[in-house]
Amino acid sequence: MKPIFEYYDYREYMRAFYEERKRISAFSWREFSKIAGFTSPNYMKVVCDGKSRLSKIGVARVANAMGLADHEKLYFEKLVALSDATDESRKRKILSEIQEMAKVYKIKMLDGDAFAYFESWLNPVLRELAPMNPGKKPLALSKMCYPQVSATEVRRSLDFMVHAGILKNVGEDRYEQTEKIVSGATEIMPLAIRSMHRQMAKNAVDSIDSVPVSKRNFNGVTLSVTQKEYDLIVAEMEIFRQRILSIASGVESGDQVYRLNLQFFPLTKSKENDHE
Repeated sequence: MKPIFEYYDYREYMRAFYEERKRISAFSWREFSKIAGFTSPNYMKVVCDGKSRLSKIGVARVANAMGLADHEKLYFEKLVALSDATDESRKRKILSEIQEMAKVYKIKMLDGDAFAYFESWLNPVLRELAPMNPGKKPLALSKMCYPQVSATEVRRSLDFMVHAGILKNVGEDRYEQTEKIVSGATEIMPLAIRSMHRQMAKNAVDSIDSVPVSKRNFNGVTLSVTQKEYDLIVAEMEIFRQRILSIASGVESGDQVYRLNLQFFPLTKSKENDHE
């Protein structure tokens, strides 16, 4: 069974614990609930199915029932709090606490590097920019970015990507991309992806005034659709995105880093919601 630190969903860990115990013994949801101190024989299954949540006392009971050590119990508590958080700022605060805890206990967290990579727009930019400019110092790279950033920010980003295996240092201020694909599959990734979208959207707005018209392209259309047309348009956008990736993959050595945002969002509520 994987250690709890490879999970960001406490329910997934509880289910994995149950499945492992069931595999090696005659374990049941009734027994799981009983050893955790709950009278309802199916309570653990109800929680794992997402139909109920654990109280503060329940968190301690379940952690003890699964035999978690002290730091594992604390991590489990953080996962429950992360799941119960209703707004993004609260989720981010708890996630920050989890990441600090990982540093203290030297825990390698699943998708931790991917989360950190997508939290800043600068990382994917430098992943492309640094290899195409071998020998350039962080200060020189910083001046090439839109918007311009500090040399310290560039160095921090490059060091992180080398440590995470996203870039390879092949000499003084010389980098190559590795074959590593940056991706994440846990439920925390949307937090980082949303942060990336916000930053890139702001950069797009700023470029209206800071980038010459000949170097950027902005256009749009406002139209009315139903859910059916929306789904078809989104599918077409994905086909287009894949085609763009195909074109870019044929470039041996680029001379500039661009960002393509595909945005398609509502400007009104649907008729079904007009009573709200």
